[in-house]
Amino acid sequence: MSAPERIPPGSVTAADTDLAELLARGELTVRGRIREASNAALFCTVALDGREASCVYKPVAGERPLWDFPDGTLAAREVAAYEVCEATGWGLVPPTVLRDGPYGEGMCQLWIDVHAEAELLALVDGEEPGPGWKAIGFAEVGEGRTALLVHADDERLRRLAVLDAAINNADRKGGHLLPTADGRLYGIDHGVTFNAENKLRTLLWGWAGEPLTPEAVDVLKGLRDALGGPLGERLATLVTPAETDATRARVDALLASGRHPEPNGQWPAIPWPPV
Repeated sequence: MSAPERIPPGSVTAADTDLAELLARGELTVRGRIREASNAALFCTVALDGREASCVYKPVAGERPLWDFPDGTLAAREVAAYEVCEATGWGLVPPTVLRDGPYGEGMCQLWIDVHAEAELLALVDGEEPGPGWKAIGFAEVGEGRTALLVHADDERLRRLAVLDAAINNADRKGGHLLPTADGRLYGIDHGVTFNAENKLRTLLWGWAGEPLTPEAVDVLKGLRDALGGPLGERLATLVTPAETDATRARVDALLASGRHPEPNGQWPAIPWPPV
């Protein structure tokens, strides 16, 4: 009997429908626990018809209740974020499905291997970022010293900033940015998204107030149309009606302003810890 065909992490696109079927229908085997996660997150393999891939399985039973996200589940929000990202065509969220598993229903997401040499965040001396970087803000680095926290002026990050604004991501940390060796970038951990209230918290404030790119405007127009059709119907099965309506309103607001959002001062702008 031949060994199953391994699917290298990061070697597929988010539009790979065969991979979505593998994640949804394959035999899920738990290999270990990701201890750094705040909720239960299990490293697994999933196998179907001679194909096998590594994945993350987060059972709903392992979620800790959040007072400001009382409705639905974190797992469903992770899937909703993937569905919205799919509609943009940017492929920034790893393929993610909702399925049953060894510990009940949960989300199952393709495992992504990170390219450790890719630098997206940095602390620099001085009050202005250098060429190729965008300022986030000042951070204490010990002994009464501060340094400027910056992120790369990277087209992939800029797209992710637009996606986060649309889905109202309340937790875009540095550790949720996964660059791969082939030049792709993925964002993960989208359990605290889609709230009807404005809760955008992110490290990607470098473009705040700047005009959206023409590409982003076109993508948001397509997303607005999709939310008025099958995508909106799909979201209604994953988040509340109020949150679905709020997503449409956020996309409309982005198109009306034509600019990246800015912190409004009513909610902490940067997640803690930031990485």
